[in-house]
Amino acid sequence: MPDSGAEIAFRFASVDDVDAVVRLVESAYRGDSSRAGWTTEADLLDGQRTDAEQVGDMVRRTGSVIVLAERHAALCGCCHLEHVRSDRARFGMFAVRPELQGAGVGRLLLSEACRLAASWGAERLEMAVIKQRTDLIAWYRRLGFNPTGRTEPFPYGDDRFGRPRQLGLEFLVLEGECVGMAQRASPEL
Repeated sequence: MPDSGAEIAFRFASVDDVDAVVRLVESAYRGDSSRAGWTTEADLLDGQRTDAEQVGDMVRRTGSVIVLAERHAALCGCCHLEHVRSDRARFGMFAVRPELQGAGVGRLLLSEACRLAASWGAERLEMAVIKQRTDLIAWYRRLGFNPTGRTEPFPYGDDRFGRPRQLGLEFLVLEGECVGMAQRASPEL
């Protein structure tokens, strides 16, 4: 891990962080900058992944937080967590700076999200991943997420979520137990 002696600190995003979160998410998933990491969707989608309006709504919505991971006060990663039912939280908008992907930041952030969801009383964390992202799905499965058998349609025609470069995109819904995933996601540092 680059600068492995430096601790990762977590905090909730505020409206003042919206633009930085949008830049981070875009850099991790879209355009040439995303190709420096392994989470890129640039071969599947053009256009934006999110925007300030969407992120601002997540920050302001009751039961919804964006967790930021920072090192030396610099934003390294983020995720969105929403308490959707008493026993369940929804995990999404998971992004790590491309040059830090593979360095353990994502595992720490996922572990923190699992601990937070468990503190809300959620036993399970669910998420949706583009089904064509088999490498990403395999990574989540190693950490304890499993396919539910449910899918969600990709919002074709809504440019707020990107412009598909192919037909047939849809989301695969995954879920896992918060406690077990928090333990599996904690990297050995």
